Amino acid sequence: MAKKDEKSHKKAPLIGIDIGGTGIKGGIVDPRKGKLLGERFRVPTPQPATPEAVADVVAQVVAELSGRPEAPAADSPVGVTFPGIIQHGVVHSAANVDKSWLNTDIDALLTARLGRPVEVINDADAAGLAEARFGAGAGIEGTVLVITLGTGIGSAFIFNGLLVPNAELGHLEIDGFDAETKASAVARERDGLSWEEYSVLLQRYFAHVEFLFSPELFIVGGGISKRADEYLPRLKLRTPIVPAELKNEAGIVGAAVEIAVKHKYIK
Repeated sequence: MAKKDEKSHKKAPLIGIDIGGTGIKGGIVDPRKGKLLGERFRVPTPQPATPEAVADVVAQVVAELSGRPEAPAADSPVGVTFPGIIQHGVVHSAANVDKSWLNTDIDALLTARLGRPVEVINDADAAGLAEARFGAGAGIEGTVLVITLGTGIGSAFIFNGLLVPNAELGHLEIDGFDAETKASAVARERDGLSWEEYSVLLQRYFAHVEFLFSPELFIVGGGISKRADEYLPRLKLRTPIVPAELKNEAGIVGAAVEIAVKHKYIK
């Protein structure tokens, strides 16, 4: 009976939470299929986004999801993303949230607040993991690099389906500049660049990353991926480069997948 219960437990869904600068959203995820079960639930990020205030909103999102018929067990682990560098559960950067997050043990904070196991990973890492497993990178062996073009340049480094955390490839120096200051989506808008002009900068960036890592595939995410036909055909690379597929659900799915792997729900 115990083995049957354990097997059933491993088939259960998990909750994923995506903490962003403007919104905190969550969903119930089937980590084996990378699919949300039901609708996402979103609450605006509190201002200021202090650790205590954010923890309260995360608890609110988890409570709403836990009341649904498809919710996992009350003691099941929760995966969470955070827009900063996370190492051993501790926050080491906080660009879009309150600076009081620096050096906060976010794993311990949320575990205590929710009363259940919580593990946190970088938001770009989570989105990249989901995209590599269930989106454009599904089934690709070797190195897959997921690059998000937005306010900055986010990145996720995936090797044989496993995440290599905290790859900050947006901060590579190219021609004397931090890459994201010239080649992010916001930089394109700020500098009033045409798609042709912007493609020149992207060519410089992706060619440099390609030389460093020789990936099997580039996946381009961020809101600008919806306009991929404006710039991807202009890039001349050895490596195939394609737009992301999972869009706004990627962070939630990736958070759930990462904790599912760590708790051996999936491989």
